[in-house]
Amino acid sequence: MNAPFDAALSQLRSEAAIEPDAPATGPVKKETQIIAIYGKGGIGKSTTSSNLSVAFSKLGKRVLQIGCDPKHDSTFTLTKCLVPTVIDILESVNFHSEELRPEDFVYQGYNGVMCVEAGGPPAGTGCGGYVVGQTVKLLKEHHLLEDTDVVLFDVLGDVVCGGFASPLQHAGRALIVAANDFDSIFAMNRIVAAIQAKARNYEVRVGGVIANRSAATDQIDKFNARTGMRTLAHLPELDAIRRSRLKKSTLFEMEPTPEIVAVQTEYLRLAATLLAGTEPLDAHPLKDRDIFDLLGFD
Repeated sequence: MNAPFDAALSQLRSEAAIEPDAPATGPVKKETQIIAIYGKGGIGKSTTSSNLSVAFSKLGKRVLQIGCDPKHDSTFTLTKCLVPTVIDILESVNFHSEELRPEDFVYQGYNGVMCVEAGGPPAGTGCGGYVVGQTVKLLKEHHLLEDTDVVLFDVLGDVVCGGFASPLQHAGRALIVAANDFDSIFAMNRIVAAIQAKARNYEVRVGGVIANRSAATDQIDKFNARTGMRTLAHLPELDAIRRSRLKKSTLFEMEPTPEIVAVQTEYLRLAATLLAGTEPLDAHPLKDRDIFDLLGFD
């Protein structure tokens, strides 16, 4: 038994008016929350996305996570393996998508989370962004973006052009994962600019930043104060989080030490916050020179 975790889960379910025994495959709400998660390469987006997906499922929601990276390991800890990618499956039917059924490319992960990996072309032979666009098209053909409660797009690095920006055309909120350092904040600034550009023609809006792998948040706080961003969650740098990835495990499957329970609870709190609805941010990205002047020169 994990009493602290169970108590936190019960409280958050109560606050969200979720029945205690609500399964992850429960009734689908009419409006699906679609969230795109961006951030600097290697900052922990896949770990963040997978654990957030589980948190949503623990709150009784049907969840679909879509990996949008050619290395196709976004859902690795959920499925315990590298699942076949959409591009591989499309190639096997000579790109006749009408021959495919959802079960051909959707795989069930831990606690009922549905998993899709877009994949990508061989190195140096094509556009990975195109593959993301084709994946979104296939998901829409099978109504998978509408037939779940929450959809999470885990998007490659800070690349926000072409097909890698296509999730922004479908998402209601875009979240950015960043550490408390210059490089990831610099990437976040560019991503904010891309989201705001898409917001002129689509419903997507900036939701906020998830501070990851960081003991402190002072640099992120400076950026937020200057641009109008906000921090939605703070996840510390713990070796247990690194080890969970090596164990092909989400944090919700790890031994419930006090530090693990604290992180689990933070993910549950973030999921509940997003389900309740977050106000869109009118964030204003900085010019490159202004970021250099703002950060790291105290």
